[in-house]
Amino acid sequence: MLTLQFQWQQNRQILNQLAVLKNPTFLFSSSSSSSQPPPDPDQPSLVSDVVSLLTHRRSKSRWTYLRSLLSSTTTTALTPSQFSQIALHLKSNPHLALRFFHFTLTNPSLCSHNLRSYSTIIHILSRARLKTRARIIIRSAFGSPALFDGGGDAPVKLFEVLLRTYRECDSAPFVFDLLIKSCLDLKKIDGSIQIARMLRSRGISPQIGTCNALVSTVLREKGCFAGFGVFREVFGEEVKIGGGVRPNVHTFNALMAGFYRDGEIEMVEELWREMERFGCVPNAFSYSVLIAVFCDGGKIREALKLWEEMGVKGVKPDLVAYEVIIGGFCKIGEMEKAEDLFREMGLCEIEGSCVIYEHLVKGYSDIGDVDSAILVYKDMSRKGFRAEAWTVEALVGGLCAKKRVSEALDLLRVATTDVLFHPSGKSYEILIMALCEDGKMEEALKVQAEMVGKGFEPNPKIYGTFIRGYMKLGNEEMAAILREEMSETLKQKEEVVDHTD
Repeated sequence: MLTLQFQWQQNRQILNQLAVLKNPTFLFSSSSSSSQPPPDPDQPSLVSDVVSLLTHRRSKSRWTYLRSLLSSTTTTALTPSQFSQIALHLKSNPHLALRFFHFTLTNPSLCSHNLRSYSTIIHILSRARLKTRARIIIRSAFGSPALFDGGGDAPVKLFEVLLRTYRECDSAPFVFDLLIKSCLDLKKIDGSIQIARMLRSRGISPQIGTCNALVSTVLREKGCFAGFGVFREVFGEEVKIGGGVRPNVHTFNALMAGFYRDGEIEMVEELWREMERFGCVPNAFSYSVLIAVFCDGGKIREALKLWEEMGVKGVKPDLVAYEVIIGGFCKIGEMEKAEDLFREMGLCEIEGSCVIYEHLVKGYSDIGDVDSAILVYKDMSRKGFRAEAWTVEALVGGLCAKKRVSEALDLLRVATTDVLFHPSGKSYEILIMALCEDGKMEEALKVQAEMVGKGFEPNPKIYGTFIRGYMKLGNEEMAAILREEMSETLKQKEEVVDHTD
């Protein structure tokens, strides 16, 4: 019997050790396995008195009593250690712990704080899944330089304290995800990257959403290759051997969009193949990016093949996908196909966008079908969409090319009645050239005055247009005056440039 009992005790010890190893908090282990706050040799009864008052007094009166208690029993403020002990006694009531924290902030004479006390409340809110409130506290910590002993790498310092206090506070692993996301909110990108590295060095992977947020922010702020470097760091070699966090379709979408935005289109196709190797199923946005690459490169047939593949695989195109493929067909002048896809959108109950209308206007203008372009523009205006300057410019150019200058002039003047619309200088140049060509110099001068009123100065091209117009009418005197004025204007600009240099 003694032998069996001894064997049973040994087995129990082994099982207990395995349970500790399986516990994820083992990764953050400290010398103590207890989640209770350590005793404070200074005023040990004060902590229990404050806890008792907070938990047993009515909410309306507890803060008055607490202020009175602390004012009468302490010669100095509560220490950060005492705050942490009190907060940990309240961790089963995180909202009360948070109110106590705010009380200490609004009464700084009664309590002082350091990174450890901030970490305690961050852990308590995290374990209660009060993520938004935890992120607010993290951001407020970064806004208090005094917490970081005169500077240094604040994100790393806070990370290290959170790591040391993890077990003591019985926290949740995603507290570090909240720290990384808070750093990203505050544009502390280098700190976010360093925290991710330090986690990985301990065999810990941030959540996939956090990894994607980190990669996306670096792509946007530091460029595609920097973002790709962070992608390889965050996901590492574990993805190749089946461990660690794995990238998903949103990861690859962010990377492909980043490389496309920076003009590195070859990498977009490489990432598409890499996505397939990871078993990530492309969604509508994935297809949109690759279709955009093909359309920009004039590979409209390859783009159409991808579009058909979406249908075969049951991937429903979204608005972005339609914008890209319609824009591709408008670019090469295949307006019938573009209109077919536009009608298909309506059948799928997808509302048109300003981008799609602008593609259609530009497409019709480029092929010289200005009447269709005008119809689309009017429909666009009825739907409440505001055209960009280049769209109106395309219409003005198309109308002037058809000798419909007065219509072009009316269209531009109506567009400029919207104070939020900013016409291009090119639109005015087109009109002035057309009016001068027709010998309508007075109207051309009025347009030129409107042009100056919009902040566009006359340039040699405008001067040349007026000079040719007056010469055509036989007004050599006016042409000579304009030549002299142009020479003087250009000379003044050169002097300004030389003075600036």
